[in-house]
Amino acid sequence: MVSQLTQSPLQIANPEQLERIRHTCAHVMAMAVQILFPETKVTIGPTTDAGFYYDFVRVASRNENRPQPFTPEDLKKITKQMRFIIKANLPIIREEVTREEIKAEIEQLEESYKLEILDSISEGETITRYYIGSPDGGRLPNVGEKLKSALPEPSLIKPVKIPATVSWWDLCAGPHLNYTGEINPKAFVLESVAGAYWRGDETKAQLQRIYGTVWETPEQLSAYLQQQEEAKRRDHRKLGKDLKLFSIQEGAGGGLVFWHPRGATMRYIIEDYWRKAHLDAGYELLYTPHVANLELWKTSGHFDFYRENMFDSMDIEEQAYQIKPMNCPFHVLTYKNDLHSYRELPLRWAELGTVYRYERSGVLHGLMRVRGFTQDDAHIFCLPTQIAGEILGVLNLTEKILSDFGFKDYEVNLSTRPDKSVGTDEGWELATQALVEALNNKGWDYLEDKGGGAFYGPKIDIKIKDAIGRTWQCSTIQVDFNLPERFGMEYVAADGSRQRPIMIHRAIFGSLERFYGILIENYAGDFPLWLAPIQVRLLPVSEAQREYAEAVAANLKQAGYRVEIDCSGERLGKQIRNAELEKIPVVAVVGKREVETQTLSIRTRQQGDIGTMTLAELRANLAQVLVNKNKI
Repeated sequence: MVSQLTQSPLQIANPEQLERIRHTCAHVMAMAVQILFPETKVTIGPTTDAGFYYDFVRVASRNENRPQPFTPEDLKKITKQMRFIIKANLPIIREEVTREEIKAEIEQLEESYKLEILDSISEGETITRYYIGSPDGGRLPNVGEKLKSALPEPSLIKPVKIPATVSWWDLCAGPHLNYTGEINPKAFVLESVAGAYWRGDETKAQLQRIYGTVWETPEQLSAYLQQQEEAKRRDHRKLGKDLKLFSIQEGAGGGLVFWHPRGATMRYIIEDYWRKAHLDAGYELLYTPHVANLELWKTSGHFDFYRENMFDSMDIEEQAYQIKPMNCPFHVLTYKNDLHSYRELPLRWAELGTVYRYERSGVLHGLMRVRGFTQDDAHIFCLPTQIAGEILGVLNLTEKILSDFGFKDYEVNLSTRPDKSVGTDEGWELATQALVEALNNKGWDYLEDKGGGAFYGPKIDIKIKDAIGRTWQCSTIQVDFNLPERFGMEYVAADGSRQRPIMIHRAIFGSLERFYGILIENYAGDFPLWLAPIQVRLLPVSEAQREYAEAVAANLKQAGYRVEIDCSGERLGKQIRNAELEKIPVVAVVGKREVETQTLSIRTRQQGDIGTMTLAELRANLAQVLVNKNKI
């Protein structure tokens, strides 16, 4: 039985309170920055999964528009100022304002970025700002009499008197704490500074982004920082280079992955496993083109709704062609090639399809965010009455595949109908209830994200938990009312009428590249035997033992094992050390005694030196480990 997410030092008892802490800590940081560096302008400061950040405009001087980065020394000063603001226990006051009055104030402050933020707020939407200001003194600067009555109830922390002139505000929808003193001053850290562009647009102004993390308790902060240190050790970009698995060749373009021999070997193993698992589960395999006429993407709606993530089209014989960002329309065209009967459904079609999506260079990140990647895509075309059964089948297959790769703790989310959607009320109700029924039959707990579904159907998202407690979004199961309608998909029903099939999108890995990055980090490059690109390395002590080593290698290769001989000519100690650094699961030392006795001296990653074995004994041990998909 696969468990749901287990408790960890970072498990949060009150997520809503932590969200308020993070919003408020972001504002406290921005206030501290503007106290210390009055020329600095603030832009946006959202929360993140682990804390918050704020983007600032800071230039070298009034006469020079060159960005002025924050230094490590600046971060120390900002941290000290933040602790002073927290200790002062200032009240945090929410005020609803009219567009006209707040615009006038912003113009007076010459905060042009705030004006853009204000303009982005829809007409009729409530506009709010939050003050950090003094609870004492009878006058709250820039706040006005109407806000005195809006002060929150006193918190459990006794207020610290401060001058009445202390006040700061920013546009924000909240939520926030009542007082700054509700932040534990020992539970936050300013982590780093990075460059960013306004609105993520490289053609706009460059900003300075300060990242911070904040938690409810110092213990949670300590656990998070330890996790971050461990994450650095496991960084797939570093391990990918050290273990010679993959590279990103900037000469070819950012976000394009080069799989090196060892990485390509692992990809072959993963793909081979995936194909067999799908064939065993009743899927059929497809291969589809990498480009298609632009009209296809207009019919599917991707050109209208997804254009910013698509590469530019190319002209071929006076027709526009588009490199594919999705596989879905190709599977739809394959379906439409024939008229199907209800007796043929469900059809389960799967493809390892490579797609290309435009990502800004600033957001590219190793294997996790790329421009070309292979999705483990599958589409199920079924009858309305078959949805629940098919979803349950996908959940079972997902569990089997993820658990075989070592992931057994999940967080499951069900996202339901948003305000803007296509499809009938009856269709949405049927699909949503089918997802709920499948989850209940599976026995999995889930969180409901009301209104979080796509405009074309409800979905299930599955996050996996890795070896150091981080969660990663991988698997998605999505019901789609949109594409069958857009493409006029049909099947012949039992009464002879033409009906729309239900279309279910699903991916288990998400993409091979990202899943591989997660695998590297989960195992810290120390892969189980069945996945390891090199399973056994033979270490001949001298040239005199090479012939025996080659005979052993040939025997193991004939049995299907991935084997290599160390040909470096280094001393034995250095050969062993190199194998350790390269995380080779099994090392077999071949010396004079081993040749004479026709044995091998075996060392494994998990147990170290385990003594001598015959070749037959080694093969038997390897076979047993492979059956259980364990490390050795």
